[in-house]
Amino acid sequence: MAASPLETVLTRDRLLVAASLAGLCLVSWLFLVHLALQMEAMDGMAGRMMGMDVEDALSARLAAAMGPAAAALADAAVNFTLVTLMWAVMMVGMMLPSAAPTILLFAALERKRAAEGRIGGRTAAFVAGYLAIWSVFSIVAAAAQTVLAHAGLVSMHLAATSTMLAGAIFIAAGLYELTPLKDRCLTHCRSPIEWLPRHIRPGRLGALRMGVEHGAYCVGCCWVLMLLLFVGGVMNLIWVAALAAIVLVQKLLPGGPILSRFTGAALVACGFALLAVPLLPV
Repeated sequence: MAASPLETVLTRDRLLVAASLAGLCLVSWLFLVHLALQMEAMDGMAGRMMGMDVEDALSARLAAAMGPAAAALADAAVNFTLVTLMWAVMMVGMMLPSAAPTILLFAALERKRAAEGRIGGRTAAFVAGYLAIWSVFSIVAAAAQTVLAHAGLVSMHLAATSTMLAGAIFIAAGLYELTPLKDRCLTHCRSPIEWLPRHIRPGRLGALRMGVEHGAYCVGCCWVLMLLLFVGGVMNLIWVAALAAIVLVQKLLPGGPILSRFTGAALVACGFALLAVPLLPV
């Protein structure tokens, strides 16, 4: 039996949403690989994220036009913007795979609404809500990175220079995995089929708000795990992929909450092991 025109359109829409999510994730990872390769090429130059020669030329022109103080402020603003961009792209690459089932489920619900003549374009607004809350987290993470870098607590590869700091981050991340807040956020992330119908809001603005709210649970579930990037290195792609895999398994696979408990215990143990390193006899 041939598919109706409506079924054909809905199938095409489903494939478009899935392909868009996959493409966005792929572009994010390619950008991260590009940044990682640039950092390797700049291995003897501290404190830059990308475009070293371009930034130096820009700084020189700014200093000539604005004066040293204003130029330094503008250069710091540019660097902070680039670091924020890096974190935002990394969040998309790490979090989008685990958020994709929720987005696809929302899109499926919207296809039914569209068949009933409801307003369209809400799936894009829902995804924009996710991106907005992830961007807010990226700004906070970029600020933390800037402070740690200025204090000399992270290297140019953006990994902790102190085993004490690394141990403390491991312990904090592990303890958070065992908290009720983690459980609550993980439950909402793992049960979108229950969350979405209870929080449906009309219009594109309502869909945007839904994306922000569910994205907040996404960040609440994983934000302390993201701090582990300061231990293994923000641009250590193997470390980034490993953390993304933990997030994916916790949110999507059976036994995710149990894995969260084991992850927390393992992180706490690793943290105490790192704190014990300076105390060991040489």
